[in-house]
Amino acid sequence: MLKKQLKRLRRIKRIRARVKGTRAIPRLSVFKSAKHIYAFLIDDEKGKTLLLASDFELKKKPKGKTKIAFAVGELLANKAKEKKFSKIVFDRHGYKYTGRIKALADGARGKGLLF
Repeated sequence: MLKKQLKRLRRIKRIRARVKGTRAIPRLSVFKSAKHIYAFLIDDEKGKTLLLASDFELKKKPKGKTKIAFAVGELLANKAKEKKFSKIVFDRHGYKYTGRIKALADGARGKGLLF
């Protein structure tokens, strides 16, 4: 494996050792690829995904990956409010907290989710 990938895997293990989601306070996990971004609300006690939001669900995509990530964060927050989730635990999935990851978190916070 590449050195960069090994560092990310170590970060994932370190984060997941501390961050656990429950039914009442689920874990917000983020996955990004080169073109798309996905956000999940997960109950770790049962191993179930409670909600999913991705850029595929956006009706009108804004220009730029960071703005798309912000819109996905807002979409996830709206879905979470419908399911009565207000407080979550953020799991950046080993990514550094910059760019699209930060934009997604800011979008979710802007719509009322508490981290």
